[in-house]
Amino acid sequence: MQSQDVAPRPTPAASSDGPVVDVEQAEAALVEHYPRLVRLAYLVLPPSLGRNRRVLTAHALTQRALPRGRASASVIPAQSTGRDGDPGYSFVRLRVLRTALEAGLPLTFKAWPKRSQLPPLLPQVWGLRLFPRSGGADELALDQRLSALSAPARAAYVLRGLERLADGDVHKVLTAAGVTDPDAALAEADRCAEPEGRDDAEVVSARRPEGSSTVATSASAAAPRRRSANERVPAQNALLDSPEFDPCSLQARPTDLMRRRQHGKAALVAAAALAVCGALLGLPGDGWGPDGAAAPAYAQNPSAQAALDPAKLTKVAPTAWQSSARTDFSVWPARGDRTDDRALLRRALAVWARPGESVRVSATPATPTGGPAGPPQLLYAGTVDTAHVVLLYDGLRVVRYAEPKDATSGAALDFGRADGATRAEAGAVVLARTDGNVRYLTAPWVTEAAERDLMQPRSGAMDLGLTDGVTAPLASPGGQNGACTSWNVLQVTDGSGTRLMTDLGELVPAHLTTGKPGYTKEASGAQALRTWAPMACSLQAVRSQGVRSVNAWEYARQSLPAASGSAAWVCTRAETWRGGGARVLAQFHTPGGRYGAVAAKAENSPACGPRDPHVLAGVLWRSEAGAWYLLAAGSRDTASITVSGGVSGSAKGYLLAAEAKQGAQARLKGTLHDGRTIDGLH
Repeated sequence: MQSQDVAPRPTPAASSDGPVVDVEQAEAALVEHYPRLVRLAYLVLPPSLGRNRRVLTAHALTQRALPRGRASASVIPAQSTGRDGDPGYSFVRLRVLRTALEAGLPLTFKAWPKRSQLPPLLPQVWGLRLFPRSGGADELALDQRLSALSAPARAAYVLRGLERLADGDVHKVLTAAGVTDPDAALAEADRCAEPEGRDDAEVVSARRPEGSSTVATSASAAAPRRRSANERVPAQNALLDSPEFDPCSLQARPTDLMRRRQHGKAALVAAAALAVCGALLGLPGDGWGPDGAAAPAYAQNPSAQAALDPAKLTKVAPTAWQSSARTDFSVWPARGDRTDDRALLRRALAVWARPGESVRVSATPATPTGGPAGPPQLLYAGTVDTAHVVLLYDGLRVVRYAEPKDATSGAALDFGRADGATRAEAGAVVLARTDGNVRYLTAPWVTEAAERDLMQPRSGAMDLGLTDGVTAPLASPGGQNGACTSWNVLQVTDGSGTRLMTDLGELVPAHLTTGKPGYTKEASGAQALRTWAPMACSLQAVRSQGVRSVNAWEYARQSLPAASGSAAWVCTRAETWRGGGARVLAQFHTPGGRYGAVAAKAENSPACGPRDPHVLAGVLWRSEAGAWYLLAAGSRDTASITVSGGVSGSAKGYLLAAEAKQGAQARLKGTLHDGRTIDGLH
């Protein structure tokens, strides 16, 4: 093969005057003309690569022709229908041509090889060899003549015959592709394109310039000139469109079957050796086998090893809570029928420190999920329903590890934040959830546990019983299929009273209270239960938000216009374990309604809390007669309320009722008795 004369790629500045081609335009051109571009690359690539590699390389070069961003490309006219004046096609064609020319360059030790000079990573077809369909004698003869040309000459011949470009346009394309001597390439392509038995001295027809008449001349009357491929060898040009040179219409044959069989045996032996090595790693000792679903060890130091040693777990005495000044998780004793199961405890600690990829991990928002700093405290280890469960506590978090009774696959690890928990908030922990039911492990000071439907304040509580602190299963709160028809809560009783706790999808249930901020009380009384009943379903809005406690405060009652009864205004505030992210809902409950309507809500707002025990909210309400009103209410220390915007009006005191239109938008502003102004919740 003749040496190729290809210069380095031109700098971007060389084409900075051309139109800008973006990725979408180039992609559209590539997709539309993909078969033609692949054929062009296949014809320009050196035949020495072999037909199979030429096919795969042609596809690889064409697919890599997309620019990575916006690129400047000089307009090089494409002379066939559908491509005229398309800078996207010209740009992609130039990139394909340039890389196809580079692919034929010889490898040297002076410079790193270009990507196009190496076998393509993709596409790849294993076990098959692909090549275009065979043509006739004319196609074979043309292929032999093309293989004798240099790469620039092949490119010139293909641009003439396949792209139907005039010699001047071919010269421009070759120059842009990095060919240093396009004239030599065109001259060499002439020798391949010359039909047998013809001579340049024969009569030719001069091209008729646009707007001029046809002129005939002969070699004796005019100077000889170079003729385009379209003028001289249309039959040879047609061969370039034949199946012989179509890398998109392929035949498949198997590769060397004996070599494939030998390689398969070698791969089988390697897999067997790898399996043996894995089995040896899983044997007792320093391997990861005893740790179950834990990932491989990442540290070997005394502190890390002590935190993972089941023998060093902290176990509190059963009566420690009776004499301790603290009443939180730190005085819970270790309970369960597997507190002495070293293997289970070791797996729980190892998975906590380094959970493997198969472990399902969940955590309360803003809760760190790293391993323990030292040996944690054991709260529970036992069999619950169909799983082994371990509960651990490190002063900041309650951690639950669960695995199926018959295997370590499918293990789960849950983190719940519990720093600063008081007696009320450390009253219970979720032990297991199965088939829509939940079991709790209660504090050692809890003497009774019961289930209560928060939406039925007049119904009694159903005793759950306690077995070593574990409750019977109770239905998870909320209805089925998204419908809220009930809200079951846990009612616990100890020496200091009775309190309600609700499961919000986390380890530590949220404590429910009622009353004015700063003067809250337990939600277990009759009046508190009536306040909570229409607001129970609103607890769905704070699921899995790291909620520590939720308080419901009936801050106002308002007589409805048209003698429609009295409505209640209730503010619910959900506090979180992390301190921030508190959620406030102002709800409006009309007489006879089962649910409260959310009038306004806010996040990270001090309203309705101990730091700012004030609230102002409004709602559009329609009477039975069809009249619309804007109703607003503030806390009782509100001196006046003003409304502006779509509704205008004002009222003395903490209640306002103004006539309005359906869909009206209004802004509320209240003035407190001390002169401070507050805005309405949105």
